[in-house]
Amino acid sequence: MQDSMFIGLDVHKAAISVAVAADERGGEVRHLGTISHRADHVRKLVEKLGTGGRKLHFCYEAGPCGYGLHRQLVEMGHDCIVVAPSLIPVKTGDRVKTDRRDAVMLAKLHRAGELTAVWVPDAAHEAMRDLVRARATAVRATGKSRQHLQGFLLRHGRIYPGVRAGPRQRQILRGRI
Repeated sequence: MQDSMFIGLDVHKAAISVAVAADERGGEVRHLGTISHRADHVRKLVEKLGTGGRKLHFCYEAGPCGYGLHRQLVEMGHDCIVVAPSLIPVKTGDRVKTDRRDAVMLAKLHRAGELTAVWVPDAAHEAMRDLVRARATAVRATGKSRQHLQGFLLRHGRIYPGVRAGPRQRQILRGRI
């Protein structure tokens, strides 16, 4: 049977903190260091850790960086789970959070099987979600801008004489239709 290694990643915009846990229970858990959050650096790390046909099991917290790292690791033939930060068990009183400690904790918990994976959308689904969020943000910004402009005009004794949005237009602007 080939040996396995559990890797915890604390992912940020520019850097990824890496910790590894040996397969055996109570085995060594160590922090490897930090790598740049670039595809070529991740590939180099995976090749280094996967020497000898070792099975690699990656995990990291879901965040604003998206799921590109997950897709890259899976395409390279390794297991990877993404965990919601709210689903990670935390000891009471453990409030110190550093990249190093988070990566080591993720590696330990992943080896112990105590992490719950979240659903990872494919690239098309993620793009659609981003588009829907961007539209909702634009609609809210438009409404706020309109409200600011109407308040400005009112403070200066002006009333907008144009047609106001009717009920259907308001529903469209609010994204309900």
